[in-house]
Amino acid sequence: MTVRRWLLGPPVEQDLAPQGAAGVELLGHRTYVGGLWDEIGQLQFDFLCSRGLRPEQVLLDIACGSLRLGVKAIPYLQPGHYLGIEKEALLLERGLALELGPELAARCQPRLIADADFGFAQFGVQPDVAMAQSLFTHLPPRLIERCLQRLHPCLKPSSVLYATYFISTVPQRLRLRQPHDHASFHYTRRQVTRFGERNGYSVEYIGAWNHPRQQQMVAYRPLPQF
Repeated sequence: MTVRRWLLGPPVEQDLAPQGAAGVELLGHRTYVGGLWDEIGQLQFDFLCSRGLRPEQVLLDIACGSLRLGVKAIPYLQPGHYLGIEKEALLLERGLALELGPELAARCQPRLIADADFGFAQFGVQPDVAMAQSLFTHLPPRLIERCLQRLHPCLKPSSVLYATYFISTVPQRLRLRQPHDHASFHYTRRQVTRFGERNGYSVEYIGAWNHPRQQQMVAYRPLPQF
């Protein structure tokens, strides 16, 4: 299937897999979320531990996919302390069945929700740490801000969200208006800072964190007066 891939910048003709369940069936649950399964799963887990993640803390994995981070974090955290939210229910099903397995799932009790509109309040728990790895790289600005807006009231004053971006040196002309799981959005440091500031967060630009595709890390912390 050939489609026009509208990125931030000139259009490029490229073959793209379908999104949703059809794409998961076509590509498999590991490739659909970007591949590099063990490498990026371990990278995320090591990063979070280096930033102080402890087993007694609650971790929210935003766009958790088929549990690429989850298979590392779930056994490490206390039971029920992993929260995963993902718009594609089939990815959650495959992650539970084929990656985590029923024994670990029963023992560690991860809490998973299939939701496409950032319904974090459904968990009824305030996470200490949230991770959005390779989510904002696939979203236009309005949905990045929607995510930050809906997350803010669910956080503790001490909570932190770590999010990754593709960073450009100059603003890119926005052509794609809708999210796409297989296309990439690029933003400047000023843009990613403004996303946070407009929605009640202080912003720490961490930058490089050894991601194999050069995604850069940003930390958002809720401002209590917002």
